[in-house]
Amino acid sequence: MSPSDLWRFLLIGYPFTILIETPILLICLSKRHSIKRRLFAGVWLTACTYPIVVLVMPLMLANVSRAIYLAVAETFAPVAECILFWLAYGKAEELGKRSMWQDFAAIILANLASFVGGEVITVYGWFGLFS
Repeated sequence: MSPSDLWRFLLIGYPFTILIETPILLICLSKRHSIKRRLFAGVWLTACTYPIVVLVMPLMLANVSRAIYLAVAETFAPVAECILFWLAYGKAEELGKRSMWQDFAAIILANLASFVGGEVITVYGWFGLFS
């Protein structure tokens, strides 16, 4: 993909990703987080990692296989989002507790779901976006 294709993909993919990930975070993040925080997390976490995954990594990893790109990108996003979420909302008394692991699992699940959604629309040719 050319850089202009990547930017176009970002403009379509970012809201698509938010639509998939936010409901999962709303349902699955631990109850210690308000609904407002859960909604914010659905937009904010993706805003932090999605540009790197969509704009930076494809260019950095242009000479490797798609499988390697996916392994790097789909590991980076949930790990970075878990770290960011913990830095923003983690509390010392929550360290290692069920709520922390639940939050991390929710973030990982949300990322897996958006990855699967992206793969599904890839099979259908991005609905003609890059034809």
